[in-house]
Amino acid sequence: MGKDRDTEKSEVPGSQEMAPDFAEEGGKENTADKPEGTDPKNPAAENETVPDGEIPGQGEGGRDSGQKKADKKDPKDTQIEEMQDRLMRQMAEFDNFRKRTEKEKSAMYEVGARDMIEKILPVLDNFERALAAVPEEEKGGSFAEGVEMIYKQFLKTLEDAGVEVIEAVGQQFNPDVHNAVMHIEDEAYGENEISQELQKGYKYRGTVVRHSMVQVAN
Repeated sequence: MGKDRDTEKSEVPGSQEMAPDFAEEGGKENTADKPEGTDPKNPAAENETVPDGEIPGQGEGGRDSGQKKADKKDPKDTQIEEMQDRLMRQMAEFDNFRKRTEKEKSAMYEVGARDMIEKILPVLDNFERALAAVPEEEKGGSFAEGVEMIYKQFLKTLEDAGVEVIEAVGQQFNPDVHNAVMHIEDEAYGENEISQELQKGYKYRGTVVRHSMVQVAN
């Protein structure tokens, strides 16, 4: 019997030596054939690839978040833009104010000048009456010549300031510049033609300061 046991043990050579190797191979998974970087718990991750320049796990949401941060303006830049806009508006308002002030100043100057010229015209009329009243024998005298020189100087000063005489005799009656105070029947003149000037009229820079007082032929 003892011999038979020895014979049974010798019939399966190396059976005891192969058992531990088999247990080790069956109890523990062989990972030698799997690529590096794979997750044994997530086999689907083996086929996932990460695009160049993308942080793993970031995805589209990460890019959108970064883009929003990049698009968001700095509060200082917004404040600078508001100040620049306010400055441009103030400059435009000041330019309009300057133009309006200059226009008003010019209008006030012309109104004041017309008012002053209107007050001076009676003095000019008196010079003309004085010259017309000089007797014929005294017209060549020094006094008459002095008065005439002053009258011409006065008239020249007004002309340089923009004052001009309104033409009357021989012109067609114009109610914009003439004031008809008399009417006569005279075939020597045409219809509505001015036959006589009773008082001179004047303009200042194209605006009537005083209408001419005239006699009109019918």
